[in-house]
Parts: sequence; C-alpha cells; structure tokens
Amino acid sequence: MELLISGITIFVLAIFVGFEIITKIPPTLHTPLMSGANAISGITLVGAILSAGSQQTVLTTALGGLAVVFATINVVGGFMVTNRMLEMFKKKS
Repeated sequence: MELLISGITIFVLAIFVGFEIITKIPPTLHTPLMSGANAISGITLVGAILSAGSQQTVLTTALGGLAVVFATINVVGGFMVTNRMLEMFKKKS
C-alpha cells in the first residue's frame, strides 16, 4: 500500500511539473522539441517491438503489440506535425 501511494504521488507531481514546463516553452522552440520527442517515441517503439517479440505469455505479446500500434501512431503523427510546422517557416514562392 505504501508503494502504491508513493507511486501515485510521483505520478501526480510529474503531471504538474510537465504542465509547468510545457506552458513555459516559447513557440519558436516547439519544432526542435517535437523532433526530440519523436526520437524518444522511436525508442519507445523499439521497446514495444522487443516486448511483443519476447512471447513470454499471451498477455505480454498482446500488450506489446498494442504498444507497437500506439507508438507507431505517435511517431508518425509527431513527424507529420513537425513537417507541418517546418512548412510554415519556408518562404512562399
């Protein structure tokens, strides 16, 4: 029970800290930060593939497969948003 309460406390504090950090970032830094977040999502995708491929139990394989799907959506969506943001900075001909 003590471990659960400390885990929930850390999770709630991480939410508040993350919100404060994200709201303080100027708009000009969002594109580089999106690229960094895409790199982290790529690492998550590799971990999900490893989890799905380990086939220890049916549950780990199913959850790993689901994680692969969600991580792929996150990576592709992040690159689409980054590309759209970079298009805004190009000169119009």
